[in-house]
Amino acid sequence: MRINVGSTNSVKVDAIKEIISDYEILSGSEVIPVKVSSQVSEQPKTLDETIQGARNRAEAAFHDCDYSIGIESGLMQVPKTKTGHMNIDACAIYDGKEFHIGLGSGFEYPKEVTRLVFEEGLDIDDAFHKAGITDNDDIGSFEGAIGILTKGRLPRKEYTKQAIRMALIHLENENHFLPTNKN
Repeated sequence: MRINVGSTNSVKVDAIKEIISDYEILSGSEVIPVKVSSQVSEQPKTLDETIQGARNRAEAAFHDCDYSIGIESGLMQVPKTKTGHMNIDACAIYDGKEFHIGLGSGFEYPKEVTRLVFEEGLDIDDAFHKAGITDNDDIGSFEGAIGILTKGRLPRKEYTKQAIRMALIHLENENHFLPTNKN
C-alpha cells in the first residue's frame, strides 16, 4: 500500500510513518512526501480555512496511491479565551472518493504572537521569532510552537499525531461512517 503525504515537512511525514504501524489496515505502507500547495493563506486564521488547507493538500497529493494525507495547522475562534483564538491541527485523509477529517487538541498562542498574526499578517514561525520567544525562524519543522510552549513535553510531531489518529477513526470504523456527498 502507498500513502502520499501532501507535505515535505519532516515532522508531518515522520508522524504519519510512526503512526501507521499501529493500524493493521496501514501497517507496512510506503509513505511518500509530495510537495503541494495548501491553496490557503500561509497562516490559516479560521477553522474552515485550516480544514480546507488539509483537504487541498490531500487531494493534490492523491496520485498513484491508495490514500493521501494532508495536514494543516491554523487558528480558530474560541470564545472566552485570552486571545479569542486557539491553534489546531487538521488532518484530511483522502481515498480518491471521500475525505476523512480529524482535528487535534487546541491551544492558545501568547497574546503578542496572536496580535502579530492578525495585525501584521505574520505566520506563526515569524510571529514567535519577532515576539522574541525563539531564535529559530522555522519552528514548524522542529519542535513547533507547542513544543516551545510546553517546554518540550509535547513536541509538534506528537501533537500532529492527534489529528491523524482522529481522522483514522473513519478508516477503522468505516461501517459507522457511511459515504456522503457533502464533502
